[in-house]
Amino acid sequence: MRVITGTARGRRLKELPGLETRPTTDKVKESMFNIIQFDIEGRTVLDLFSGTGQLGIEALSRGAERCTFVDLRKDAVAVIRENLAHCRMEERATVIQGDSLAFLSGCRERFDLVFLDPPYRTGLLEKALETIAKIDIVTGNGIIVCESPAESVLPEGTAPYEKGREYRYGKIKITLYRRTV
Repeated sequence: MRVITGTARGRRLKELPGLETRPTTDKVKESMFNIIQFDIEGRTVLDLFSGTGQLGIEALSRGAERCTFVDLRKDAVAVIRENLAHCRMEERATVIQGDSLAFLSGCRERFDLVFLDPPYRTGLLEKALETIAKIDIVTGNGIIVCESPAESVLPEGTAPYEKGREYRYGKIKITLYRRTV
């Protein structure tokens, strides 16, 4: 697992041991960032269900202004901090250990770009989308990027959020939601 491009290009990121965390493959990550490449620079990012932090770190490497990382696991938060230090991005990041849905419920900040990549088949993705729509933490024209199994059917979205295109990469699907102004 590595940073694909930007200021930290080529840096290898530390991974979590075991099968509890499923890192996004480099191929899917590269495709995902090609889709949103013009919506990253200068933006505020939320990497919910962060795992190793690779999606937020990639966004920072590509010019995002700052990123908030949230993960429940203590060992994941430690790896995120190590990866941020290795890429020299600590000053542009906030790392929070805690429940992602609880974080959303208490969130008072707005984000331009949100990554949702929870453990598959747990219902957390749908709950996170519902909570985001309810508290409306995405800025106008902001984007939510969701990673899920290819066979999953995600909701259409609740105004002002609209479900956009879906992209399939083997067993993985990337779905975009946009907040209309």
